[in-house]
Amino acid sequence: MKRIAAVALSLALAVAGCDNGTGGVAAAPTEPDSHSAGYYCGMSLAEHAGPKGQLLLKGAVARFWFTSVRDALTYVGQDLVSEGEIDGFWVNDMGMGTWERPAAGSWIAADGALYVIGSNKTATMGGLEIVPFKERAKAEAFIHEFGGRIIDYAAVREEVVAAQTGAENDGALR
Repeated sequence: MKRIAAVALSLALAVAGCDNGTGGVAAAPTEPDSHSAGYYCGMSLAEHAGPKGQLLLKGAVARFWFTSVRDALTYVGQDLVSEGEIDGFWVNDMGMGTWERPAAGSWIAADGALYVIGSNKTATMGGLEIVPFKERAKAEAFIHEFGGRIIDYAAVREEVVAAQTGAENDGALR
């Protein structure tokens, strides 16, 4: 009986430690399942190589999934949702896993990632991809092999908005 009480107390403390200051549990990334489909294309995430994105709005249970980081940043950059409405926005750290299959558990906060733009890697549905990394050294190694340059979250958001308003598709992302 004491053991059960100790386990229950441990679980209660663990959940309490996840409070996000609003009385709820802090948002965390999840792994896509066989039903997770890209917001724009409606296709299964498993059908696409390269980094993915996921977005959770406050008060929502269902996530918005994106088959590419470029698509995820485009969605956020279109002002369809304000920063205040976002409970969590994550991208795959491409310093883990492979291009064909990003590693399970590789999700990092989008606003804390470093991004490589202008590489020769393409997004799943064509066009230039934006490649996120947690560590600068891994981003630099990627650039050595595939080209590009490193920018932070604020700069990548500006680049995506510029590309959306530019006359040439992906022009600002080169």
